[in-house]
Amino acid sequence: MKRRTLLGAALAGAVMTPALGAGTARAADPGPSVTRTGTTTLDSQAVFFVSYDGLVNNNSFQKNGLLTYKGYQYAVWYTADKNAVVGRRVLGGSTWSTVQVGHTLKASDSHNVISMGVSKVDGRLHLNMDSHSDGFTYVKSVAGLMDNPSGLSWTASRFGAPQSTLDGLALTSQFTYPQFVSTPDGKLQLSYRVAISGNGRNALAEYDGSTWTNLGEWSSSTGTYTSEHGSSTARNMYLHGIDYDVNGRLHSFFTWREQNGAVMCSSGGITNHDTGYVYSDDRGRTWRNNAGTVVGTTGGSDKVAVTDSGLVIDALNPDHSLMNQESQATDSAGRPHAIISYVPGRFGQCTTDYVSDRTANGRAFHVRKNASGTWQKTEIPVVLGSSQRTRLVLDKYDNAYAVFPFGRIAGASAASGYTDWKILFDGSGLNAFGEVVIDEMRIKADNVLSVMYQEKSSGTTPSALHVVDFALPA
Repeated sequence: MKRRTLLGAALAGAVMTPALGAGTARAADPGPSVTRTGTTTLDSQAVFFVSYDGLVNNNSFQKNGLLTYKGYQYAVWYTADKNAVVGRRVLGGSTWSTVQVGHTLKASDSHNVISMGVSKVDGRLHLNMDSHSDGFTYVKSVAGLMDNPSGLSWTASRFGAPQSTLDGLALTSQFTYPQFVSTPDGKLQLSYRVAISGNGRNALAEYDGSTWTNLGEWSSSTGTYTSEHGSSTARNMYLHGIDYDVNGRLHSFFTWREQNGAVMCSSGGITNHDTGYVYSDDRGRTWRNNAGTVVGTTGGSDKVAVTDSGLVIDALNPDHSLMNQESQATDSAGRPHAIISYVPGRFGQCTTDYVSDRTANGRAFHVRKNASGTWQKTEIPVVLGSSQRTRLVLDKYDNAYAVFPFGRIAGASAASGYTDWKILFDGSGLNAFGEVVIDEMRIKADNVLSVMYQEKSSGTTPSALHVVDFALPA
């Protein structure tokens, strides 16, 4: 099967590193820098177990495990006795106040993360937790809690009882990967996957301040994908994120994961392939490919499918251990950026052990749309040393930062066209386990990069959970 691609050179691990198209960056703008300003402890004894190579308190795809709103920062995690906790502090403060929300982690599965969202229309905090291809638990605060944090006490009575629905709306019996995103008009949307890995669909629900509505599914699991090794007729689309830009456009990068392992060169690899991109200009009701053609309607019969043209912006077959759910961001002009990672072709054309090959030879790449509308890709010259994910953030000057496993941070300047990647912080002294959680909202609030990480431990011995803060260029 032939598919039209926009960065086809990546199939064999080739790297494009153009220097043009930095957009609005000016030579006088400061380049990327991080200055460590302090570390606080959320929990000296947070739950610790390794599952799917990760920790339940520190999966980087959580949206959001850490967030800032109106002068306060909020964090969620599970304690050593598996109680779900939400904490808050004044921005820059050293003390966190915590409350338990009445839910206990049901299984030692690192996918059972806690995600937070804020509905600006009524000032509520929303939590969705403990879901991996089954039911979920939902908790929301009283109205106005997020609008008046200094005037309202931080107590369990501010939160409603845990629910197995969204205020009576039952979405699906197989629910995974909650991601909350605030809409430009103050509503709150919940992105989630229906069904299971290798055979699932993305869907959206929306909260308007009084009622949750299920908007429906928008990606398809059907259609035939064929590699040089074989074919697959079922899959799911793994999102790198779902984000509104400054102009109100909704962006999503993604990878496909096939159900049939026959598409790979080795059973030790992973069936993820290609980096795709879609966007929506009507709050997720319809989805368009890079050329602007409608390729799917949420809740309709025509969904975004692997057979649709114009989706793939970076082609890669399933033989390179491409990571799913990496990360994405949008810059000050509304242009989309993403980080993807895999084992480049110069290390061979067939990964045989997903974890060990990524750890030894995996590399991360910065993919972005430049000011002329062209997709560009740059390899970040840092050895992953891990099978896990890297987070992307942009500062107010559109400088890019890659926050790697173990808390290492690299940066590249917008002025250079993102060609000058270098390590800014090597993670020393953190003793971080692996993936970290980023506060996307705080960067916009006060120019600080907050990183939540958990210390390495062994077996199921609890360990400390921290937030470390870095000042970005003023």
